[in-house]
Amino acid sequence: MRLIFLALIQSLFLCGGQLCMKLALSAMGEFAWSWAFFGRQFTNWWWLACGISFITAGLLWMYILKTYPFSQAYPLASMAYVFGMIAAILVFHEQVVLTQWIGVLLIMGGCYLVAN
Repeated sequence: MRLIFLALIQSLFLCGGQLCMKLALSAMGEFAWSWAFFGRQFTNWWWLACGISFITAGLLWMYILKTYPFSQAYPLASMAYVFGMIAAILVFHEQVVLTQWIGVLLIMGGCYLVAN
């Protein structure tokens, strides 16, 4: 049960990093080889949130891999797909079709089977 909890938290941070990266890229503006462009990137706080999320996910992942069997830990990382689908709906207002939800349910079922 502890592995599932840790993998859940790690997947949330991993998804959060991807979400922040998408938001940072959206706020980035048109690319240009100029000081103004790169200066704007240093004040784009989504990049900082992205880095913190990825570092936290990476550290948790290292702990999980050191502590638990790889055959159980690695498939649980796929829970990030579920959170990504939810973020697509809530943050980016994307449409998710039935077949995509079926895929998410299959992923969740696989995580359950692997963890037990």
